[in-house]
Amino acid sequence: HVQVVESGGHSVRPGESLRLSCTVSGLTFRFYNMGWFRQAPGKDREGVACISMGGVAAYYGESAEGRFTISRDNVRNTFYLQMTSLKPEDTAMYYCAADVTMGTSVCTGRGHGEDYWGQGTQVTVAD
Repeated sequence: HVQVVESGGHSVRPGESLRLSCTVSGLTFRFYNMGWFRQAPGKDREGVACISMGGVAAYYGESAEGRFTISRDNVRNTFYLQMTSLKPEDTAMYYCAADVTMGTSVCTGRGHGEDYWGQGTQVTVAD
């Protein structure tokens, strides 16, 4: 079965950087698009960034554009979210997901069960 495990969440100060990692097993990693999502208390989940199976194409949500970079290593079955210039409004639970739908203006889950989602890693940005 599919397993998705993310890590790297931490408490940081505004302006600092953080890198999240997500390792996927149970599927042929290089054949699937992958994505990062986040959910803050009282808000809907939003797509932060998605990356194509080959790593050539990426989508960034408005909040991530210019500050976050998504990348992947198809040998290690792992993908990453490098976050820079973090702001308090980036505070949220971050989730990674396997086999996502992505395009020039879309980055969403594909309706798979919870197996295709990580358990979440908390990012807190505060003084």
